[in-house]
Amino acid sequence: MDEPARLPPAGTYGTSIPKLVGYLFKAMSWGSVLMFRMGTKIQGRPLARLQSVGARTGKPRRVILGTFPDEAHSDSLIVVASNAGAAKHPGWAYNLVSNPGLVTIDTGDGPVAVDVELLAAEDRGRMWDKVVDMAPGYGRYNEKTDRQIPLFRLTPRRPNDGFGEDPSGNPRDRQSLES
Repeated sequence: MDEPARLPPAGTYGTSIPKLVGYLFKAMSWGSVLMFRMGTKIQGRPLARLQSVGARTGKPRRVILGTFPDEAHSDSLIVVASNAGAAKHPGWAYNLVSNPGLVTIDTGDGPVAVDVELLAAEDRGRMWDKVVDMAPGYGRYNEKTDRQIPLFRLTPRRPNDGFGEDPSGNPRDRQSLES
């Protein structure tokens, strides 16, 4: 069985957002939802609504993020856990690592269940270069912190061989139908 993904360590320095500004961001989160619905872009990148399950709380969590195409996997999107160059990873990054099977992404056509992959080594390096080429502001985030900024590949989950779901909403597979 594969070992669960682990985020790289948090940094020792980075951008810090004053508490008052942080509270204002949270209070105005409706603005990011509106921007998503209007098709607004951030740093030239299309937005998507990511839903995950909280690593500590177990509650549904939503965040609007810029996305990047993954040329190596045409149906996948890349999201960047930059947290504006802060020393800490954003909360949603912990959620993806803790609950990778409970993630959806909505690019405007409704939520789609996705498989989550934390990019590592060469794959991460190749994709980081492409991210910075497409949105140079992310390069500045990398200069503000000493942590490695995680990149996640989100790939739409494949249909479950057409076997559907059981009455409680769990995916069925051939074995459960035969028993």
